[in-house]
Amino acid sequence: MSNAQIPGTAFADAKPHYHILDGLRGVAALSVVCFHVFEAFATSHLDQIINHGYLAVDFFFILSGFVVGYAYDDRWEKMTVLDFIKRRLIRLHPMVVLGAIIGAIMFYTQGCSVWDVSKVSISMLLVATLINALLIPATPGFEIRGVGEMFPLNGPSWSLFFEYIGNLLYAFWLRKLSTKALTVLVVLAAVGLAAFAIVGPYGDLCVGFSITGDNMLGGSLRLLFSFSAGLLLSRVFKPIAVKGTFWVGSLAILVLSAIPRIGGSEYLWMNGLYDTLCVTIVFPALVYLGASETTISQRMTRLFTFLGDLSYPLYMVHYPLIYLYFAWVKNEKLTFEQSLPGALALVVGSVILAYGCLKLYDEPVRRYLTNRLLRVGK
Repeated sequence: MSNAQIPGTAFADAKPHYHILDGLRGVAALSVVCFHVFEAFATSHLDQIINHGYLAVDFFFILSGFVVGYAYDDRWEKMTVLDFIKRRLIRLHPMVVLGAIIGAIMFYTQGCSVWDVSKVSISMLLVATLINALLIPATPGFEIRGVGEMFPLNGPSWSLFFEYIGNLLYAFWLRKLSTKALTVLVVLAAVGLAAFAIVGPYGDLCVGFSITGDNMLGGSLRLLFSFSAGLLLSRVFKPIAVKGTFWVGSLAILVLSAIPRIGGSEYLWMNGLYDTLCVTIVFPALVYLGASETTISQRMTRLFTFLGDLSYPLYMVHYPLIYLYFAWVKNEKLTFEQSLPGALALVVGSVILAYGCLKLYDEPVRRYLTNRLLRVGK
C-alpha cells in the first residue's frame, strides 16, 4: 500500500484498520468538543452539562492499547524499540507541536476574569510554547495561565503526555507480559481505578490535567487500566457476528457522556461507580463489538475513515478556540442561549480547522518524516 492510499489513522502501518473503531473515535472527539464548550457555564463538575464528556479520554486510551497491540505485537522480531518510538512520534507529535503553536498565537486574545494573560511577557510565552511543543509539563506555579494545567496553551495535551507513557510502557514492559500476567495487571489496575473513583476525593475520573498528587495518581490509573485493557483485548479478540455497531456505539458514547452528575455533592461514590462501570465494562465492550463488525459499505467506510482521520487533529486544535470562547462568555457575561451562535461557530470552526491541519500539515509532515526516518519495508 503506497503512502497516498494510507488513511491518516493508519499512517505508516501496513495492516488494515478497524473502520468502525475509527468512526467511534471521531464521535468521541466531537463529544469532547461539546463537553468543553459547556465548561464556560459550569461552576464545578457537579453542574457541568455533557457531564461525563471527560470519559472520552478513557475510551481513547482503550482504543490506543487495542490498536497498538494489533499493529505491533507480531512485529518485534523485525522491529527495535527505537523503530517503535519513531513510529509513534511520527504519528502523534506533529499535532502536539501545532496545537502548542496555535495556542500561543491565540494566547493574548483569551484574557478574562479567570485568567489575566496581559501580565505574561513574550519571553514567558515563548518558553511555554517550547515546553508544550516538547510535551514537558508545566508545574502549577510556573504555568502561564494560572489555572493549574500541565499545558496551559493547549490543555488536552495532558492526555498525550500519558499516551506517551503508555507507549513507552508497552515498548519496554507490557508487550513482554504473558496474556495471563497482563490479565492480572488489568484486574489490579481496575481495582485501583475503582478505588480512586468511588472512595477518592472527587467522585469522578476527571483528573490527569495537572501535576498535583491526586491528578497524577488518577491520570496514571486511567492510563494504566485503559491502555492495558485495550492491549489485552487485542490479544484475546475473536470477532462475533454483529451489525449496526457504529450506531449503537455512537449513541452509547453520546448518552453516557451527557448523563448528568449522579449523587450530587453528598454521594460522590455514586458518580464514581458510574465512571468505573463506563470505563471498565461499557467501553471495552464497545471496542470489542466495533472491531467485530467488518462488513461495511464503501460509503460508510469513507465516513468512518473521515471521522477517524479527523479525530486526533480535532482533539488537538479545538481547545485554543475553547479558551477564546470561555473568555468571550465571561467578559460579556453571556448565557448559553446568548452565546449559542458562537458555540456553533466554534464547533464548526474546530472541525474545519482540524481538517485543514490534517491535510495541509499533519499528513504531509508525517509522510515526510516516515520517508526520512523509517527504514524501507518496516
